[in-house]
Amino acid sequence: MDGAALYLSGRSAPSASGVVPGLISGLVHTAGWISACWYWPAAAALALWAAGEWVVRHLARKASADRMALELVPTRHFDPGLEEIFRRGVQLARASTSMPWWAPRRTKAVQIRLRADGSSPLRYRIEGPAGGERLLSITPFGPHVAVQRARPILDKPRKHVVRAEFVLRGKPTSPLREVPLDPDPLQPLIDAVCDLRAELGDLAEIRLAIQRAPKWTLRARRVQLMNAARRVEQREAQRAVRWARQDAAAVEDSLAWQLRQLLRGSSGAAGARRWVMPPVVRRVEAEQALGKLAGDDHLVRVQLLVMCASDTEGRARARLGQLQAAFDVFGGQARWAMRGWRVGPWRFGADRWPSRRGFERRWALGHCQPPRANWVRLQELTGLLKPPTVHCRLPLLAGDLPTFEHGNPGLLLQGIYRSPDGRARLVATYAEETLFEVGVGKAGGGKTERALAQAIGWAHAGGGLMFLDPHRDSWPRALPFLAHDPLMERIALVDLNACGPDAQVGSWNPIGMHQGQVAHEVTEAVTDAFAAALGWDDAGAPRALTILTACLAVLVAVNEAACQAARPHDQATVFQVRALLTDPAFRAAALAAVEGRLEAETRAWWQTIFPTLPADAFAVVLNPLARLAANPVTRAFLGQPAGVYNIRAAMDNRMIVWVCPGGNGPTDRLITALLARDLLRAVRSRRDTPEQRRVPFRPYFDELITLTGAAPETIASMFEDFRKYKVHVHGMTQLLARLPAPVRLSLLQNASTLATTAGSTSAIAPVTAEWGDQPAPGVVAALDRFEHYMSFTVQGSRIGPVKVTGCHLDAVFADYVRPGRAKALERAARAAAGTASLNERTALADRQHERVIRFLIQHTPTPAAGPTTKGYQ
Repeated sequence: MDGAALYLSGRSAPSASGVVPGLISGLVHTAGWISACWYWPAAAALALWAAGEWVVRHLARKASADRMALELVPTRHFDPGLEEIFRRGVQLARASTSMPWWAPRRTKAVQIRLRADGSSPLRYRIEGPAGGERLLSITPFGPHVAVQRARPILDKPRKHVVRAEFVLRGKPTSPLREVPLDPDPLQPLIDAVCDLRAELGDLAEIRLAIQRAPKWTLRARRVQLMNAARRVEQREAQRAVRWARQDAAAVEDSLAWQLRQLLRGSSGAAGARRWVMPPVVRRVEAEQALGKLAGDDHLVRVQLLVMCASDTEGRARARLGQLQAAFDVFGGQARWAMRGWRVGPWRFGADRWPSRRGFERRWALGHCQPPRANWVRLQELTGLLKPPTVHCRLPLLAGDLPTFEHGNPGLLLQGIYRSPDGRARLVATYAEETLFEVGVGKAGGGKTERALAQAIGWAHAGGGLMFLDPHRDSWPRALPFLAHDPLMERIALVDLNACGPDAQVGSWNPIGMHQGQVAHEVTEAVTDAFAAALGWDDAGAPRALTILTACLAVLVAVNEAACQAARPHDQATVFQVRALLTDPAFRAAALAAVEGRLEAETRAWWQTIFPTLPADAFAVVLNPLARLAANPVTRAFLGQPAGVYNIRAAMDNRMIVWVCPGGNGPTDRLITALLARDLLRAVRSRRDTPEQRRVPFRPYFDELITLTGAAPETIASMFEDFRKYKVHVHGMTQLLARLPAPVRLSLLQNASTLATTAGSTSAIAPVTAEWGDQPAPGVVAALDRFEHYMSFTVQGSRIGPVKVTGCHLDAVFADYVRPGRAKALERAARAAAGTASLNERTALADRQHERVIRFLIQHTPTPAAGPTTKGYQ
């Protein structure tokens, strides 16, 4: 039936031979249409790609809007191990995936930002998805790295900007060089930006984006590398076959081979031909062909972008060249190279179209679209996964240590610092933070010269100071630099190095009450000074302490009465202690005159204990007083009833006081102890002034060995207490080991600035030990003259140690020299100290005992006048 129907209709059934030609003709027709109208499929494909890219970019911008930034600040002794750094890298790789499921791949990355803009040598920041903040906030580095939330960085526009993207060159499976941790792998990058100048708008920033490797991309890359390796092996095998055949043909054509065949009797070409066995193609081993891409563990893709800017033409491009050279340190079988190509003098890369727009988008949004060659293992990035360590040598920037400005009272001159580019600048510390300074080094190394430069700069800025120099060498050196009219009214010279009867000597009464002192504080200060200089203590010399204290209490009460009677020139001096102990009539008159002023215990001691003491008990007190009286200078200086020297008034009035005690003998040490203890008393008396009204004052102690030999506990107390009263001590010594232990410990504990010049390694070792032996004592011992290693306290942080050249007065203060006014300044300084000739002072001291006696007679109460003053009537 079906067959009849087909026959009647005149149609034939389709066959396989008819379908195939139809299909082929359709394909040919379609291909012809595409070739004729190719722009329609191309336009459709382009539209689909553009739509997909727009969607991806829109989602990427949305995902990038929610990012976090952390800043890592290492401590000075940050020294991580390889395992700690590797664990940090694992954290970074894991945190890169802390994004929503819909976020495009380019947003799933963590950026390490290394930035230098003049505020610090190299700021280390981590930026990434907000979801990874909790993971990245706790680092394997522990307390040695402070992690804090970073604020957004707003850069001002610079005139000249250069950009670069780095790509891995070399074999794609080869690793970067394994860089050791000592010295720090970041050192080349820091050296490249060490001469950055913020005032010129210099800026350098490196951004390393880390992204976990997608599985499908890694598989495709492996397949590509394996195919490439197989093709290489096949080409090598084919090349080997060709060379083998050429070698065989060359042998057959040689004369020797033909003669050998004739001698063997071989005939025919077939019998004479050599068989050539083609070499077998070697199997390609995956580990050898894939190298670092063979395993899946800890493999990441990285994007390395660099941007340099400046307001000065050429500096940004030069900085980029320095950074490019720094990245060469990481180069081994693979190396970092700038992406792009060069045509003559032009380079086409991230700075030019069409790459620049993509670079700026990735830079602004933090996207990661690395080149396909940028596959690395975390071990290759060890040097970049941590902040600078203790093995890194950081430059000193203007933001770290301020530049000294003449006349600025807020800055304290420290020295001359030479930056790595050779520029020299005067560096300073903030005066309010420089609480105590210690300078150590051999004689002639520049300690005193640096202290003089600092003191002169402070004086011209309006500050008050005291320069205590036992040898007087500093005064003639500083004199021409201080000879200015505004300073002459503020300078006083107390010089005990007088020579000759016409020498000018000042005046001071340590127990005088005409300057408003507190009686018990004066008594305590003088007693402590004698005890410190003579080695008295409660165990070794309790009787001497008691006797001197009781005598001074009586004499201070006498002086208090004289001042209240408006007769300050009738005050007793320390030399009246001898009369109080050895002259019964004077003692009776003094006790009667001040009976109502003495405490009950003191009166009881004089009435009950003193009469029982043997005569030889007073020798320990009388001997040092006899030595003071035997020296005409000290007798003239201390024998004045109403001395002019008043260190408390000098502090409050910003005076510049130069004190030269005059040597280091027993008498000189006693004078030094009296001056030091009086300074301690005067400073502590500032408790009566509100803190905001206390005027800063700076004592400079040259030759601490000499000074502390007289008053060790006093000097130690100064370095412990003076900060509270805005008095900041600067001490200089040749050897820390020769200082008494309390002084040495207080110096090192409280020093805001610690400096050392050259010297023996044993003498320098205690200072370098405070710095962790960086630099080593041998390095410091080799310093040239006037060079120092110094550590500073700036804005609460320690800076250094850094190498600083000490200031030479003739260079730094050349504009301040007034040699023609030096004599006028010395006259004014001596006048301010109330000096007079040695003969005049001695004569007044000799007559003072009679004046005190007359005052006692006139002010003794009437009932007691008869029996107590009989010897003077």
